[in-house]
Amino acid sequence: MSSTPKPARATSGPKADRSGPERPAQEPVKPLPTGVRVLVYVVLVILGVLAGVAGALLQAAWFPAGLLLALLGAAGVFYGGARALGARAGAYAPCAGWLLTVLFLTTTRPEGDFVFGTGVSSYLYLLGGMAVAVMCATLGAPSQPGGLAARLAK
Repeated sequence: MSSTPKPARATSGPKADRSGPERPAQEPVKPLPTGVRVLVYVVLVILGVLAGVAGALLQAAWFPAGLLLALLGAAGVFYGGARALGARAGAYAPCAGWLLTVLFLTTTRPEGDFVFGTGVSSYLYLLGGMAVAVMCATLGAPSQPGGLAARLAK
């Protein structure tokens, strides 16, 4: 028995009229080594802490513009972490650092010092920052390779 190649089937329709080369299949994404991933998470927590401290000081200094700048800075750290790691956990790390820092700064010290005063600005920063953290953690998941067209193709 000889192995002869079978003739290709003729196709009709829009797929047969392709004029360009086919798009190559996307290569799978290689995960980061565990040590590097842990280091990135630690750096993201530290960035969240820095965003929390800077925002706590900035939001009270220049009320409307400082509050907006503080929330935009926190959103940049949260969403940037998610996009950098390509997973929602990249947003969780800076969110945790920011939240722990802000909660620590809301407590009064024995000397009577505090960072957050009682006012609209402080409450807007705390609640707005939590809302931004939830939004960035929700939106932080990257889309599937190939996008919507690859999932709907027949």
